[in-house]
Amino acid sequence: MALLDYHRIVINQKAKLIELTNEYRIRDEQGSDIGVIRQEGQSGLKKVARFVTSLDQFMTHRLAAYDASGTRVLELVRPRKIVKSSVEVYDGVGALAGTIRQQNVFGKIRFGLHDAAGRRLGEIRAENWRAWNFAIVNEQGTEVGRITKTWEGLAKTLFTTADDYLLDISPTLTGPLRLLAFASAVGVDTALKQDARGLG
Repeated sequence: MALLDYHRIVINQKAKLIELTNEYRIRDEQGSDIGVIRQEGQSGLKKVARFVTSLDQFMTHRLAAYDASGTRVLELVRPRKIVKSSVEVYDGVGALAGTIRQQNVFGKIRFGLHDAAGRRLGEIRAENWRAWNFAIVNEQGTEVGRITKTWEGLAKTLFTTADDYLLDISPTLTGPLRLLAFASAVGVDTALKQDARGLG
């Protein structure tokens, strides 16, 4: 099965003593590795700056998703932010699929999902201001996906750290919104990781 065709995946950020290069494992429901997402394009100077300063949010971050065969299927770019984050999502050949845009700073965080032309396709909605649980809805407000740190029905051995989370995507979801939904878990993590307010 192609990586982007999975409807339920577990994403685990690989733990590092000092987080200078983000990397995520992608696993299926049985715990098999089916892909990886890794940060790319960092110079040595940027790594040093991330280590000795707290300027992470003012830097541009680029991550790419690869399937088990090593084929790139997705790229995320989070430009430097001042207050609100945005994440650009590209397909495997580098064409812009759309953007994930932070809508607010306080209260329940929301992200707008927009296609390459800027048309609104849906939204990612935090269920409360602290928990790492988000609903992904289409333009009509119908839930088409979910990012959660609860994993009822899955083997708890799949989840090794607090940085594990589950992404569910509706099997009927297609087109740019599916690509944005697939990118949403890592996109939201990248957008908010340097946020001082945190999400618990």
